[in-house]
Amino acid sequence: MDLASIFGIILGFAAIIGGQILEGGHIGQIMQGTAALIVFGGTFGAMLVSFPMQDIKRAIKLIPAVFKNVNMDVRPTIDEIIRIATIARKEGVLAVEGQRESIQDPLFKKSIKYVIDGFEPNTVKEIIDTEIFIAFEEEENAGKVWEGAGGYAPTIGIIGAVLGLIHVMSMLSDPSKIGDGIAVAFVATVYGVGIANLVMIPMGTKLKRKAAQRMMTKEVVKLGVVGIQEGLNPHFLQEKLEVFVEEHLRRGEQDGKH
Repeated sequence: MDLASIFGIILGFAAIIGGQILEGGHIGQIMQGTAALIVFGGTFGAMLVSFPMQDIKRAIKLIPAVFKNVNMDVRPTIDEIIRIATIARKEGVLAVEGQRESIQDPLFKKSIKYVIDGFEPNTVKEIIDTEIFIAFEEEENAGKVWEGAGGYAPTIGIIGAVLGLIHVMSMLSDPSKIGDGIAVAFVATVYGVGIANLVMIPMGTKLKRKAAQRMMTKEVVKLGVVGIQEGLNPHFLQEKLEVFVEEHLRRGEQDGKH
């Protein structure tokens, strides 16, 4: 479970609601169904115009991924690769066929079949690269959908505020209602800016970051399969994979600090 995502959303909303209360207001003042309809409905409409329905469905489907950690522990995968590499080195690549069903990593299980079937090394590498790229592109596009929605929501909120002010202008004959009317009008802006900067844009950023993390773990499989096909010594292959992982984890930690 990605506690940072959960805590971040809770903290963000708690700070806004807490600030409203500390200023002497109450939650009911920012609970406006009409404003919510304008902002959420308008934003979703803009998303439908901007992105293919397939991308929007995937973006919604991947919402739970925001709150789940990516398993960056590739040691079990490396152990599997070395086990298969040892068998291929001693008994030949065809001997690996009997071990395929015991392989846990889906990409490795699928990719090693190309080696067993005698595909050319460049062909195997291209196939794996394509699969990794497609998976990454799909997840990154889902992140772009939420970032795009975060760009539309504040503007839709301003539209809601203007509509509210138009309604207020029709009540100028009754000054006692003007103050409340203006307050209600600006709730749409709060919704648009708040939902964009507390939920939509952060979710898009997190999905893109996790897509990159998943791609890195798949790169380990690619290097392993290519190493097996090239007949690399299992010990050398293990060292190569571990150095690759350590370097990428180090870079990931540095990126997280910036």
